[in-house]
Amino acid sequence: MSLAKLTVSALAVAAVSATGAAAQSRDNVQIAGSSTVLPYASIVAEAFGENFEFPTPVVESGGSSTGLRRFCEGVGENTIDIANASRSIRESEVATCAENGVTDIIEVRFGYDGIVFASDINGNSFEFTPSDWYLALAAEIPVDGAMVTNPNSTWSDVRGDLPAQEIAAYIPGTRHGTREVFEENVILQGCEDTGAMEAIMGINGGDEDAAEEACLELRADGVSVDIDGDYTETLARISANPEGIGVFGLAFYQNNTDTLQVATMSGITPTVETIATGEYPVSRPLFFYIKAAHIGVIPGLKEYASFFVSDDIAGPFGPLAAYGLVADPELGDTQSMIENEDTM
Repeated sequence: MSLAKLTVSALAVAAVSATGAAAQSRDNVQIAGSSTVLPYASIVAEAFGENFEFPTPVVESGGSSTGLRRFCEGVGENTIDIANASRSIRESEVATCAENGVTDIIEVRFGYDGIVFASDINGNSFEFTPSDWYLALAAEIPVDGAMVTNPNSTWSDVRGDLPAQEIAAYIPGTRHGTREVFEENVILQGCEDTGAMEAIMGINGGDEDAAEEACLELRADGVSVDIDGDYTETLARISANPEGIGVFGLAFYQNNTDTLQVATMSGITPTVETIATGEYPVSRPLFFYIKAAHIGVIPGLKEYASFFVSDDIAGPFGPLAAYGLVADPELGDTQSMIENEDTM
């Protein structure tokens, strides 16, 4: 089949909200993982089914950690073939995979996404910094040489020129890859920028690891709410509480601009362009992981992966870019890696 003739129908784009039905047989490629990667994988799976003589792959969500846990359960037709992830696989997960016989893994970076902070379109506008989010959500903050319970209840308590609006944050739960990026690029960065990291080390005798843990310990008083579902749950929380602010992927926000407005971060508005240039400070690469032992066993597995990273699909003018993906400038290398079945 010539990629020049491929079609990405309205059905494929409409399918981004679906998590896929149960496979009729093991002729299907089976995929699970990141809710951020879910819409991209769903578009690709539907287009693959329309353009190839293979069954449409089954794509499920559940979060990056859940997908990688299922991926590492073993080799065989009763295990998934691909794990989608909005973070790179951890060394501990690679070790678990190896213990269960999953020793040959192909890591595929297919593009970039930004993490955005969005609120009700009719509410206040926000211009945030990482420091604001640390001071809003940290369980304790250093004050005069001691750790005290976070006293901030409104955004204007955090910084005087922010709106006098109750802090209500809907953030990704710990099983989501987005959470790791949120913690590293926002909370921990804010802890460092405010000088809190240095102050905490002064309190604890210079233990940097303990200071980092203290920075990342978030409030449990209802101000910060972990969302374990996908972004539709976060959107529902904001619909129920218009003063809430949610953490979303750029693509999800871009497809819900009729109800959401986005905040700037460190003076930069998140767009495809500002993420591609690295100007927007809260962005991350997106991945999927292929179980190499299943190539040649599960029909269409390698073909699906190659199709996913083709210029026509994942390139700057493909349907994934139209949905919000920032194309990877090294996509050609990724294509070669899949063709050669290069493992980690």
